[in-house]
Amino acid sequence: MSDPLLVIVDAANVVGSVPDGWWRDRRGAAERLRDRLVRFAEGGLPGRPGPLELILVVEGAARGVESVPGVRVEAAPGSGDDRIVELVAEAGDRPALVVTADRGLRRRVAELGAEVTGPRTVHDREPPADRS
Repeated sequence: MSDPLLVIVDAANVVGSVPDGWWRDRRGAAERLRDRLVRFAEGGLPGRPGPLELILVVEGAARGVESVPGVRVEAAPGSGDDRIVELVAEAGDRPALVVTADRGLRRRVAELGAEVTGPRTVHDREPPADRS
């Protein structure tokens, strides 16, 4: 069986794509994003059935966010973009999908063979309603 699709999420870019006051608590915003991503690990993304391997890359004030089952958190020692590029490069021939709207980062990871999708991919999907 092949490895699940590697999905790398640019936390700063995805959090920053929604003006919900994230700038007052960057770490808290990254933790909320991490928690929203958990459901995608098994359930998949549009057109990408699960399971997925999810990595959330954080930087700056969001460093210190812990991993949870389903989402590995990588604290970038410097630039989050640079760490994302490194992760794509480390994936080698394994298919990777990067979630970001950052044009420069999109270009860099595409040159390494990764696919790219925008933040709406992880914002638009709400969990199914609890019917219990």
